[in-house]
This record gives sequence, C-alpha cells and structure tokens, in this order.
Amino acid sequence: MHHFFAYMARMKQILRWGLMRNTRPENDQEHSLQAAMIAHALATMKNVRHGGNLDANRIAVLAMYHDAGEVITGDLATPIKHFNPEVHGAFERMEQMARRRLLGMLPDDLSGAYAPFVCPDETSEEWRYVKAADKICAYLKCVEEIRSGNGEFLKAKAAIESGIRSLAEDGMPEVDEFMKQFAGSFELTLDELN
Repeated sequence: MHHFFAYMARMKQILRWGLMRNTRPENDQEHSLQAAMIAHALATMKNVRHGGNLDANRIAVLAMYHDAGEVITGDLATPIKHFNPEVHGAFERMEQMARRRLLGMLPDDLSGAYAPFVCPDETSEEWRYVKAADKICAYLKCVEEIRSGNGEFLKAKAAIESGIRSLAEDGMPEVDEFMKQFAGSFELTLDELN
C-alpha cells in the first residue's frame, strides 16, 4: 500500500496565514489550485504575448505540488521562516527532507515521473513562474481579507504588492499584465462581476 495520495489529500488540513486573523481560513489544497491556475496563466501570457516557449501545463503541475512538503512540516509563517538565515536554511532542509519522504510513498515505477514535481529544480525558469503565482495568490488573499473588513492584511498587501512590482521589473511583464487585467476583479462583489 502506498500513502502518497492520502497525504496529498491532507493538504486541506494545512491552514495558511497562521499568525494572522482570517475572516475565511485558507488551506494549502485550495491555495495550490489557485497557484496552478495563475502559474498556467502567467506561462501562457509569456508564450502568447512575449514569444516564450514555456510548458504551461508542466508549470501548472509544478504549482499544484509546490507546497506538498507542508503535509509533513506544516506551514511555517513567513515572518518566522525569514527571521534569520539559519532558520530559513533549516526550514528549507526540512522541506526538502519532507518532499523526499513523500516521493518515497509512491511505487518505484512512478516515483521518477513525480520527482520533478515533488522535488522540483528551484533554480529553473519554470519555478520562477510558480513563485510569481504564489506571490500573486498571497496578494489576492490580502485583497479578499481587506474587502471583508480585515485591516490585519493591509501591511502584508503593501509588502507583497512591492514584491510583485519587482518581478515585473525583473523581466516578467506578464506578472504586471496579470495584475492589471485580472487582479482588480477580486475587489468586486458578485453583483459587480455580473
């Protein structure tokens, strides 16, 4: 018996934004789907509008699994994770160990096919799109919380927005395009969307 997918199903038990009051809790499973959709969109925009040659589908799958290790480690809040280089490095090593453990939960004949997604090359251009999507997701969570009257996310929104601008300035114009063309819709009510 192999436990990989049973562990993946537990992503819905890993809550994000643990140090902040949330009007609506967000879990890793729903976050991973949103990240996959946005990463796919960013890669598609790169290909269609900027002459890219990215595999948007592969990038979407990378994003689906980008937080997979957290089913073992849990989600460590960003201020703690980035408190100092030693803590950050230790957590990175722990996440890599968790990812390898998950990979070991697959049958041998499948582990090679899943390895690039569960234990990704975090220096690749593809991973850059996953991280950009992750940052956009964080921004959108802030927007939704602020729209619900939760001022606790105001500073986080400003900091994340600055990081998103940096990505656009660092050769990812599709990030800026996504923000201009899609992010504003998250500030609207359903009636306004209709």
